Amino acid sequence: MYSIIEQGAKQYMCTVGKVIQVEKVDCPVGEEFIIPNVLLVDGKQSSSSIVKAKVLAHTKTDKVIIFKKKRRHNYRRKKGHRQNISVIKITEIQA
Repeated sequence: MYSIIEQGAKQYMCTVGKVIQVEKVDCPVGEEFIIPNVLLVDGKQSSSSIVKAKVLAHTKTDKVIIFKKKRRHNYRRKKGHRQNISVIKITEIQA
């Protein structure tokens, strides 16, 4: 059984036991939570479906370098960004 969920303005295809990285979830490590935005379950739309997930860790992604330059104007700006993410494991899908 698979489902497509929406978490943090992105969509993920998940099955029971799959580990995925999503945008940061306000839930402590080791706690289970419910994902309310379930779009599909086994290819069929379902409004009453529930997906439960467990938070494994809170980390950051790799650094993305933002570099701006305008030639012949001595203009250079360098920034880095690391997005906060949560690593979750899908524990249950109820159709």
